[in-house]
Order: sequence, then C-alpha cells, then structure tokens
Amino acid sequence: MTDTPPSTSERLVWQEAPVVSVALQTPMVKSFFLKPPNWHSFVAGQHVDVRLTAPDGYQAQRSYSIGSSPDAEAVELVIEKLDDGEVSPFFHDVVQAGDTIEMRGPIGGHFNWRPEDRGPILLVGGGSGVVPLVSMLRHRAVAAPDVKMVLVYSARRFDEVIFRDELMRRGKEDPNFSLALTLTREKAPMPGQRTGRIDRAFIAEILARFGGEQPKLTFVCGATAFVEVATMFLVEAGLPFASIRTERYGGSPADLSPATTLAPEV
Repeated sequence: MTDTPPSTSERLVWQEAPVVSVALQTPMVKSFFLKPPNWHSFVAGQHVDVRLTAPDGYQAQRSYSIGSSPDAEAVELVIEKLDDGEVSPFFHDVVQAGDTIEMRGPIGGHFNWRPEDRGPILLVGGGSGVVPLVSMLRHRAVAAPDVKMVLVYSARRFDEVIFRDELMRRGKEDPNFSLALTLTREKAPMPGQRTGRIDRAFIAEILARFGGEQPKLTFVCGATAFVEVATMFLVEAGLPFASIRTERYGGSPADLSPATTLAPEV
C-alpha cells in the first residue's frame, strides 16, 4: 500500500482485492480483511464500493464503511448479514480467505476525521453505524492519542455489540477515550450497563463528560431515523448544527415532531 493520495479517477477504478482473513464479530456480523493491490491511503470515515457479478452477468453493488485505521495493513469491511439482502448473505455464506472481491475506493470527503482536526470529538453510532467511528477511534489512538473522544453506541443486545471487547478494553485503558454503551432490547444487563434508547437526558449526560467544553466535531452514523433523531437531540442540547456530520443508511425518515422523545431502535 502507498501513502500517495489517489486521484478521483484512480479511486473509482474497480480492482480485484484478495480476502486475507475473515473474523466473526457477532452472530450476524463478520469482518472481512482485504488487500487490494492498488490501494492508496484513506481518511478515517471513508467507505468503499464492492461489486458482485453473477455468471449470467447480473451485478449487485453495495457501499461499506472501512473499519480499519488508515495505518492498518489490510482494509477491514464489517458486514452485517441481512436475510433479504443480495450482497451480505453472499459474504457471510460464501466468501472466505483466499477469495477475491471486486472493489473500488476510498470514497467520501465529508464524514471524515483527520488528526489535524484535533478535538474533543463526539461519536454517536447505532448498530453497524459504529464501523466508521471505530476507524476514527483507532486512528486517533495511533496518530493523536491526546485528543479526547467520547463514543455513544446504541445496540440491541450485548452480544450484538460490534468490536465489543476492543471498545470495552479501550474504555478502561485509554484515559482520553470514554465509551457510553446503551442496549435497547437487553432484559438483564450487566452491572453498570445502560438500557434504553438514546434520549435527551442521555445526551445531556454525555455532553457533561466534556467538562463544560463543547465537542469540536460530532459524527453521527446509523439508520436514517436514528441519525435524524440523534441529531435533533444534539442540536437541542446546544451543539452548532455546522459541527455535526452525519452518515446514514436505509430506513424511513424519523418523526421529528415536538412530541418525539426517544430515538428509534437500531
């Protein structure tokens, strides 16, 4: 891999990327580590496109956020299996180390964090929306460990928390990282765990962790309704809208009426 910034034309060229390993993250989520031969540096928060071609010529294309840090040896794509999907079941049921996947990228110039952006930084993720946020967190740990980051992560159940062991370890060992995990469908949480959806009170509690200082940038990623309601709570709490960057996928828009009190489940 090279650190030379790629041109737009170079980034959009499809190439065959070998899969070097596969790791199980949760019962429905796997990490796929690829080493594309003509890969350039990327910025934490970017994504790639992957394309599958059937024997009859039919093609299906999807975009996946990069979970690895820009300094990592391989590109990590974290893919959740959707039973009614075209691409994710193929990855989960067929793809294994030694296969090749057609991909292009990196892509995306808005939902990015660079060490020179500094901080403090607030990260808010729902479900698999945590993936690009972990890329930022990993890069910060290497390139700017003094920058304060707080990650708010909403998942359904404890066994569905992506990067669970890594995040909990970082939360204990890294003095400049704070993890706020909330579980929306866990009936018997472990001691110290929060249950329930993200709401106004939780956002206020999180912002208090910044000690009176506002986050310089906030990144929110998840399903459309989750992102819209979480962003509304953040703006209501006093964060400038211009400081909030969002990335969303699928789902219907949220009900943003004044009566809205809880973010949709993820």
